Amino acid sequence: MNVEPVVNQRAGNSAQSWLVFRAARLMLRPLLTYWPLTRWGLLPLPLVDSVAGLLPPPRGVRFERVGFTGFHAEWVWAEGVVRPDETDNPGSGGAVLYFHGGAFLACGLATHRREVARISAACGLPVLSVGYRQLPTVGLAGSLQDCRAVYDWLLEQGLDPARIVFAGDSAGGYLAFATALAARDAGLVLPGGIVALSPWLDLDATAKQAHPNAALDAYAPASRLPTLAALLAGLDADPGLSPVNQDLTGLPPVLIMAAEHEMLRCDAELMTERLATAGVPCALQIWAGQVHAFPVLGNLLPESRAAIEEIGAFVRRIVTPRTRTGPTDADPTDPEDWSVLAG
Repeated sequence: MNVEPVVNQRAGNSAQSWLVFRAARLMLRPLLTYWPLTRWGLLPLPLVDSVAGLLPPPRGVRFERVGFTGFHAEWVWAEGVVRPDETDNPGSGGAVLYFHGGAFLACGLATHRREVARISAACGLPVLSVGYRQLPTVGLAGSLQDCRAVYDWLLEQGLDPARIVFAGDSAGGYLAFATALAARDAGLVLPGGIVALSPWLDLDATAKQAHPNAALDAYAPASRLPTLAALLAGLDADPGLSPVNQDLTGLPPVLIMAAEHEMLRCDAELMTERLATAGVPCALQIWAGQVHAFPVLGNLLPESRAAIEEIGAFVRRIVTPRTRTGPTDADPTDPEDWSVLAG
């Protein structure tokens, strides 16, 4: 059954976003265009997360590491958010499972800690951030294996899957969809919703390289995507590895955000179309004047903070049980209620 997606334009262009866009264009785009995607070029990239770890943690936020084989995850509770073990029913409160971006090359728990803390505050729930393994240690299959392992662990802890929402930016947006699809194919109960921020969802770069946004993107160069995809999945990567090419039937409601001029807008729009065809309720927001994965910059930009508030509203609607007594009581499983659920 086809459903009609909700597509909204969001205004932007604050003075802060104007400065960030141009600074990224001037400094980040040349760096990312020419940085060597070789084994030696990849080795220093974990330093990005290490340096971010030197920053003081957000005030009032609590953290707790969870160890997995070969990697870590991290619980994040914003000030005032209750831990599951502080309630009489630890599995009833819900949670967000977050997959960070970074092109499967860089970033990690520390780079995204402040954004994750803001999401926790916005939705009033703990967030489990996943520090999955990346290149050059593992390829795409290894990263996905780690994310599946964390979801399996959450279910083992007794959390209600209907009150878990997957979220991720860029490469993490890929993992949010891929983890849900892998869980479905393994016969697991799916999470209650998916949030994807500037997601990379099609490993084939052809459409993105031909799109006008390839030249307009503030810092992400489309020219590097074929090399990166080959590193992740081999020169002859199976098109079925791209979430946009998979059977999307049965996925939960989805919220996608993208910047107006980023190259990955292609993937966001294509996934929105294919989710609608598969009968999956989906809302797509296109934000003007922003850089790729701009919600990660929540401390810097008013638009990023506004986007995180919308993410929080979406998550709360998913995880909070509702009695349908009026127009604001949206059922996330009913496509007819999607325009209300999307905000």
